[in-house]
Amino acid sequence: MLKTNKAAAKRFKLTGKGKLKKKNAFTRHLLTRKSQGRKRKLRKSGVLNKTDTKRVRKLIPYI
Repeated sequence: MLKTNKAAAKRFKLTGKGKLKKKNAFTRHLLTRKSQGRKRKLRKSGVLNKTDTKRVRKLIPYI
């Protein structure tokens, strides 16, 4: 039986089409030097690329 990697399970969600959704990085600290537009774009979630999706699916087999 395969184990789910809990760290990965907390970081990724599945979309309706079966793609993996992620939260963008660079939003925790040092925000004063980042522009408003950049911070606004970082608020939106992103979709994992094909290569990373393969790797993450191995960590979360039952998603």
